[in-house]
Amino acid sequence: MIDFNKTQHLIESMVFERVVPGVNYTFIKNKQIFTSTTGFASIYPEVTQLSPFTEYDLASLTKVLATENVLLKLYDQGKLNFTEPLQQFIPEFKDPRVRLYHLLTHTSGIRGWIPHRDKLDHDALLQAIINLPVTDEFEHKMRYADTNFILLGLVIKKIFGKPVQEVVTEQVLNQMPLENTTFSPQKDDCVPTALVDGHVLQGIPHDPKARQLGIDCGSAGLFSNLQDLVTFAQGYLGLKDVLPYSQKTVSQLFDNKNPQGIKPRSWGWDLRFDPKQNYPIILHTGFTGTLIILDRIKRSGLILLTNRVHPTGHNTVFLAMREKIIRSFINENAKI
Repeated sequence: MIDFNKTQHLIESMVFERVVPGVNYTFIKNKQIFTSTTGFASIYPEVTQLSPFTEYDLASLTKVLATENVLLKLYDQGKLNFTEPLQQFIPEFKDPRVRLYHLLTHTSGIRGWIPHRDKLDHDALLQAIINLPVTDEFEHKMRYADTNFILLGLVIKKIFGKPVQEVVTEQVLNQMPLENTTFSPQKDDCVPTALVDGHVLQGIPHDPKARQLGIDCGSAGLFSNLQDLVTFAQGYLGLKDVLPYSQKTVSQLFDNKNPQGIKPRSWGWDLRFDPKQNYPIILHTGFTGTLIILDRIKRSGLILLTNRVHPTGHNTVFLAMREKIIRSFINENAKI
């Protein structure tokens, strides 16, 4: 029997304490799956009931479930090994030192201020990102940034000759047994998110860069529901052969790819470590309130879908609660 009582209580307390309108969540342990839905889909402009099948704006989970999965498929086929320089695919990028693995592990050092970023159109924003400098953080600091995966999206576009989101749909989503994972959801299937310029976003990405870049955005823009995310999780945990590449490649994700002295990171995924045996557990979060944690050794996981940005995006209480939930899950999982 699945027993994550403390973690479950923390998750549901976010609804009772009005930190978020509602939650959909799943615990996985081997072939056991426990799923629950609590609270509301929206509280503004009206209260609406939350369905177990509701689709969420996954925000940055797009990085690992979409963009990275195309790259892992190419890796699995021997077409990439991630030591390729970014310049090979984007000649306008000025620094020859940056390799694909730097982007995947957020150690590229690429950063800088883009004036009026949210006001730029598609072409201007891409050009500004390509022209960002490589700072002295290169290979010395893990700094999580959307920029790395937007550039990886452009790498994919160069390889396939199509925008990254089209490639993801063809090469990943259409190759898996998924029903509700898409970059173009039906509005009524989605939870409403933030109030932006007087309108509540629904079925439209919350991330402004995803709205600006559209099908060229490799860092955000994917929508999905709990049912499909369980399918993804089962693939990563080795419970089902559903991912479009081998389990040998999947196992590479459960490994620290960063040098000693730099914050641990896998390709794309953040890492925590089992408190007893110290092996890596992968996780990723999304700004909108999404979270996946997966332990391949114990074949267990947590998927949490909440709506942190509804009706406003200023919800720092959620961040502290999410960290408590992550730690609670890892501690309870260690006792299994």
